[in-house]
Amino acid sequence: MTDQAPPRVDYVPPPDTGLSVLYADEALVVVDKPAGLLSVPGRGDDRQDCMALRVQREFPDALVVHRLDMATSGILVMGRGAAMQRALSMAFEQRLTDKRYEAIVGGAVADMAGEINLPLVADWPRRPRQMVDMASGKPSLTRWERLALETGLPGTTRLALFPVTGRSHQLRVHLQAIGHPIVGDELYAPPDIETLAPRLLLHASHLTLPHPATGQAMAFHAPTPF
Repeated sequence: MTDQAPPRVDYVPPPDTGLSVLYADEALVVVDKPAGLLSVPGRGDDRQDCMALRVQREFPDALVVHRLDMATSGILVMGRGAAMQRALSMAFEQRLTDKRYEAIVGGAVADMAGEINLPLVADWPRRPRQMVDMASGKPSLTRWERLALETGLPGTTRLALFPVTGRSHQLRVHLQAIGHPIVGDELYAPPDIETLAPRLLLHASHLTLPHPATGQAMAFHAPTPF
């Protein structure tokens, strides 16, 4: 949280809620979503447990603003009430937010930084997969920086990822497209990379955005769990 931002609410949920609340006030709730949990309910009775419903048990007026893939962990924001939801949604749509992810990818990335500018479209026969399509894909841009060649997982590289656009599966498809799929990715990584970890090694670690009520810049951090 930046200087002079609204005061933090010290909120400790009961142990059975499954919540890790990073910040909460009268306008928004910021949580750290675990990997393997849906952001919103899915189809079927067995896919109703999700981050949105867990938050709403404690904050009944909290409404969904954006989503993370089920396999991705990290920062998720909900607006408290329709007006705050709209304000936060507009901030995302107008790119007034800055997002940083961390990932471990297959292979040794040689360059220190770069960007991936490849248009993406739904791969309808293989949904929910997405794919690069130079003719009909939507513009999609990811910037990245190399953090380290991983010693604990030889033959892999830790990256910081900065998505400029927010397409479905953007980071996962972009990294696959440049030959460095994310470790643990059951959709886009080959078996030798997928099986290096029991989960997708992709985490939404940092988010800055304007407070939906005051407009003041706020910054949130969720430590990377891998």
